[in-house]
Amino acid sequence: MNKFMQKAKNNAQEGIAKNEGGPFGAIIVDKEENIISNGNNKVIENTDPTAHAEIIAIREACKKLKTYDLSEYILYTSCEPCPMCLSAIIWANIKQVYYGCTKKDAGEIGFRDDMIYEYLKGKNKDLIKLEELDREDCLEVFKKYKEENGTIY
Repeated sequence: MNKFMQKAKNNAQEGIAKNEGGPFGAIIVDKEENIISNGNNKVIENTDPTAHAEIIAIREACKKLKTYDLSEYILYTSCEPCPMCLSAIIWANIKQVYYGCTKKDAGEIGFRDDMIYEYLKGKNKDLIKLEELDREDCLEVFKKYKEENGTIY
């Protein structure tokens, strides 16, 4: 087994043993194969539905490295990232991800990623009521930000 995937798997097992959350683990490594951060699912421990293994590892890496740009780093995760984690990975600019189990495997043990993927495809619109409100007033903050900072990406 790949040594980094083994560590991600171990993180998942340790999290389960401590009753911190679901069976998910992750690590972030640099190009020289140094482990930068570890993560395991901590949804139960933190009472935080966003405390997935990948996000825990991303937060730890960013804090340690004092950057939000992880484009030079690699993520190993014990399971294919859910839509939230995939978005966080993209926002962190991580370009290479290795995963163990698939989203189908996760679904077979009760994790509900499929309903989110369906929503993103324009289906399952009953999942959430999403409605625009007071756009013009809120745009004032965006305009001020752009004046002071320009365009980020």
